[in-house]
Amino acid sequence: MQATEETLRANPRDGGAWSTLGILLRRLGRIDEAMICHRRGLEFDPGNAGIWSNLGNLLTEAGRHDEAAEAHAQAMRLVPDNPQLLFNAVIGRRKAAAYREALFLLDKAVALGPVTPALCWERALTLLQVGEYELGFREYEARRHIAAYRTRPTPGAAWDGSPLNGKRIFLSTEQGFGDTLMAARYVELVKARGGRILFECHPELRRVLGGLPVDEFVPAGSDFPEFDVQASQMSLPYLCGTTFDTIPPPVRLHIPPEARAKAARVLGSAEPGILRVGIIWSGRVTFADNQRRATDLSRFLRFGEVPGVRLYSLQKGPPEEQLDALSSRLLVTPLGPHIDDFADTAAMLEKLDLLIMTDSSTAHLAGSLGTPVWNLVQYMPYWVYGDRTAGTPWYPSMRLFRQTSDQDWEPVFQAAVEGLRELARARRAAVKSCGA
Repeated sequence: MQATEETLRANPRDGGAWSTLGILLRRLGRIDEAMICHRRGLEFDPGNAGIWSNLGNLLTEAGRHDEAAEAHAQAMRLVPDNPQLLFNAVIGRRKAAAYREALFLLDKAVALGPVTPALCWERALTLLQVGEYELGFREYEARRHIAAYRTRPTPGAAWDGSPLNGKRIFLSTEQGFGDTLMAARYVELVKARGGRILFECHPELRRVLGGLPVDEFVPAGSDFPEFDVQASQMSLPYLCGTTFDTIPPPVRLHIPPEARAKAARVLGSAEPGILRVGIIWSGRVTFADNQRRATDLSRFLRFGEVPGVRLYSLQKGPPEEQLDALSSRLLVTPLGPHIDDFADTAAMLEKLDLLIMTDSSTAHLAGSLGTPVWNLVQYMPYWVYGDRTAGTPWYPSMRLFRQTSDQDWEPVFQAAVEGLRELARARRAAVKSCGA
């Protein structure tokens, strides 16, 4: 940054340098300051397509999608058919949830060439979002070749989905806990191909996935076992030929007796007419998009105002500390201190009536259990949640409450509160009817 500032001190009218400073500030999360820089750059160099595109990228990050579209369009008017400008516009349209527009631009980008892994990855994410799974999952394989891919490569022959005939197949873990839970539904399909399954698994998931028909659990990150072929767990939807109409049901989870006994001790017996509602307001804070998909505890407190509702926090990690700011622990019962892994969480969920949360791995856990879960999702959510509908075929027990404008949580929580009021009224009426 210092070198760029020195350039600008020497020539304050250097539009490109102003835009470079804007890029550097954006990387530091200084969105408002970066915006000034790009605008200043355009003051001095309004015909610079790169500055317009940089501004469009920043406006997308700020959630100002209409302005972003205008900026990208201006960039492409100045320099038509430029692959990088077109690629930036594609990302902007996808993040604006304008998926069909993004696909139109993607087709144009593919026609222009070259077809890079990054371009295939963008097309995969867009196709999956609109439920075009056959091509989407095929393109999803491009993830291994993009710069952001950080999963360790697995050596050896890749499985092509054909019969295994007794071969040992190593299924490597990838991405987050939620992705493992989602992909675990495919293990039975792989087993039906006639092989011996070696399943890589994080310790947090080991007990709850203990019922999978695998021959060996391999601790995540340990030395690779001996195997004949290998596949990533997140490649299984592609290798098993998944379409929108052939999504397998969620994995059957295993909850050990000791986890259920712990949940019974902690939660005790339910009160007639009272809804026990679990809450989670943040996923893993190290996840790159967590700031957009998460919120804070204060928004969830309004659920406790609903008559007949009692709140139970299943939050884990640093956001759990927000409970310490409450004047009384009687307002929200903290379950986090009693949770050591996903099996403990699953046992707690079994004794709750409903889970309300912002998206994280526990949504996949609750959806796999069949627990009613209200998932409050960001404007452009994870592709599993599709586009615009109130549900997802991946988890029949899940109800989606979507942002209708980027980063605006208020309407989402208003809708969820109204839904909770109706549910609580129905519960009280049912108890009253039984008592009569």
